[in-house]
Amino acid sequence: MSVLNKKIDFAFVFAATNANPNGDPLDGNRPRTDFKGFGEVTDVCLKRKIRNRLQDMGERIFVQSDDRRDDGMRSLKARADAAPELKKLTPALYAETACKLWIDVRSFGQVFAFKDNKGSDGEEGSDAVSIGIRGPVSIQPAFSVHPVNITSTQITKSVNLETGKNPDKKAADTMGMKHRVDFGVYTTFGSINVKLAEKTGFSEEDAEKIKKALLTLFQNDETSSRPSGSMEVIKLIWWMHNCEIGQYSPAKVHRSLKVTATDPKKIPSCIEDYKITVEPLDGLLFEELDGE
Repeated sequence: MSVLNKKIDFAFVFAATNANPNGDPLDGNRPRTDFKGFGEVTDVCLKRKIRNRLQDMGERIFVQSDDRRDDGMRSLKARADAAPELKKLTPALYAETACKLWIDVRSFGQVFAFKDNKGSDGEEGSDAVSIGIRGPVSIQPAFSVHPVNITSTQITKSVNLETGKNPDKKAADTMGMKHRVDFGVYTTFGSINVKLAEKTGFSEEDAEKIKKALLTLFQNDETSSRPSGSMEVIKLIWWMHNCEIGQYSPAKVHRSLKVTATDPKKIPSCIEDYKITVEPLDGLLFEELDGE
């Protein structure tokens, strides 16, 4: 594989229509918003979706969702222990081998901090070593361009979860709430660090896989709160620097993306109400890709 030797920055624009992009479990699973009412999707949520897409593309993933596990392992420790390549290695070789095995480890990094198996005295081992791996791919939380309107709907189930004292009456658990963002366009930004890529073995081919995952991020991601077609990838901007550290700072590169309303006096209600432009920076090449 080709070693990544040039800095990459990227911007990702997506839309949510009558969907819950990222529910907050501390707020009744309402769509996340900041204090000003702008919609938010956490970086953890975005990484989860990237991992899922890479897994769909046939890549080996270490941090798998329990409902998507393809190896029968119910924990990260079980998955690491089941890898024969990791047996009896020094911390340095353990990290290097883990990066070779799993694309999400060499992309996002990982902390391997598992307790040893019980020793002859029956106590947990105390000499376990925590192995930390810093990944080259970083991504920010996504925020909506404008404040979002959230609609909450009372819903009912047609049957009780359990039979109560009076089987002819509906139980309290048949009532619930469902929340959605009516419409919102979100942006997020990320970078790929060459120095960290050298340490984890992240390659140019891996960068192309991340790009493909972003372009198809919401495929096979449907749920009742995110029905098919309600989440859409609009644009992926992929900046390619000509050196390891980058020609410009990531902040300056990211600011060159402009997502604005076509009519400032009108509240945007569809993607056609937005204009997406990229201000060129001297000598910095970029790709502007539509979602697939």
